[in-house]
Amino acid sequence: AKAAKDAVAFNSDIAARAEAYDAEYAKADADAIANRRQAKANNQIFVAPEAKIAFVIRIRGIIGVSPKVKKILQLLRLRQINNAVFVRLNAATIKMLRMVEPYIAYGTPNMKSVRELIYKRGYGKVSGQRVPLSSNTVVNAALGNVNIVCVEDVIHEIFTAGEHFKEASNFLWPFKLNSP
Repeated sequence: AKAAKDAVAFNSDIAARAEAYDAEYAKADADAIANRRQAKANNQIFVAPEAKIAFVIRIRGIIGVSPKVKKILQLLRLRQINNAVFVRLNAATIKMLRMVEPYIAYGTPNMKSVRELIYKRGYGKVSGQRVPLSSNTVVNAALGNVNIVCVEDVIHEIFTAGEHFKEASNFLWPFKLNSP
């Protein structure tokens, strides 16, 4: 009986978090639209803030490549062709991406892309094993210590590049995509 009550409380907490995240995303979209309109009304230009994250895909092999490029691809966890990861953008990672540009493709994902990738192709790293994100218990067991208890928390942390981005990104196994 106690376990059932705990499960109900856990599920309601997850639902409340998801609703709060949706409200936050809607507010951010509305703010962006309002800023553009205000700038246009004042004959000014609205410059959107720089992207916080990038989605990086490995597109080429590395036969005959310098050791530095190999090491950067290892650091980015891009060990196979068509593997992909989320990377927080800062000065250091931008320089790394520039050095390995011939071997990767990257861009800034939107919320829909992040959500679909994690739900459809997301696997977690649980004690070194690749585990599908089939339930929130997998996420809670691995990331509960940093207050990330459900898949929506992982999506929020990745998309907003929050304070626990590193833990969430490292928890996600590199995405194994198909060639186009």
